[in-house]
Amino acid sequence: MGDRILIGPAGWHYQDWHGTVYPGKKGRDFSELSYISEYFNTVELNASFYRIPNRQSVIRWIKQVSQRPSFQFSVKLHQQFTHDRSTIDLEQVRAFSEPLQPLLEQDRLATVLVQFPWSLKKNRETLGYLSALARAFASLPLHFEFRHNSWMCEETLAFCREIGAGIVNIDQPVIGQSIPPSAELTSPVAYVRLHGRNYQNWFREGAGRDARYDYLYNSKELEEWAMRIRDLAEKADKTLVIFNNHFKGQAVINSLQMMSLLLAKPIHVPPTLLEAFPALEAISIKPAGQTSFDF
Repeated sequence: MGDRILIGPAGWHYQDWHGTVYPGKKGRDFSELSYISEYFNTVELNASFYRIPNRQSVIRWIKQVSQRPSFQFSVKLHQQFTHDRSTIDLEQVRAFSEPLQPLLEQDRLATVLVQFPWSLKKNRETLGYLSALARAFASLPLHFEFRHNSWMCEETLAFCREIGAGIVNIDQPVIGQSIPPSAELTSPVAYVRLHGRNYQNWFREGAGRDARYDYLYNSKELEEWAMRIRDLAEKADKTLVIFNNHFKGQAVINSLQMMSLLLAKPIHVPPTLLEAFPALEAISIKPAGQTSFDF
């Protein structure tokens, strides 16, 4: 598989990962990102949705994954362009794009994730906005994530191909007009994003981020997605698989399980996580704690 399938979690800085994903006792120079990169070949940068990163931070992240030449980032677009949508401020476009240039220059940027809320429905106005957004960010690769099923049609796929944008295949609780699982490809890079299936809290008013993403995929659900991922990987130049069920490190657990499933062999598992989640013994190489990413 080489570096054609990239698997990893959404984000890497979570307090509830310490002592579970990460060791409880860490040295002063411990880097969460470096540690994650020992086991995965991609990670999704979610903090950029809330705050545009600066160039120095981006360069520091690249250095922290220097031991993995094929490691790439997916960077989530700032919420002003996906949730506010009042206007496309070209100065803000520049402010977001410029810090990402080191990622582009060193082939570390898989794509920019443009995640729209469920409330965004397909119509002439929203299609026009997406066209303008693609033009504004023409220097960056883009992938659109839709959550409302009005976007599930051939017109959307043709539109994305026309403007040169990828489409994200998601897994989420299918409630009402929500998009069900898919395996579509509109650009050379396929993107799969798994949010979990927490039906109880997904749309519950007052449910926090952790509650919505508190879900652990079972083996049957992972096998269903492995089939879709294999299908996408046969057609795409590169396939990005991101688990966003981050609460309690479940995204890391499922990422490891998916990796083992696609490779059809055991893999190395972080020792602290293996201790916290003994079920990973079934896919773990012994002794645990050494790294060998084989995609």
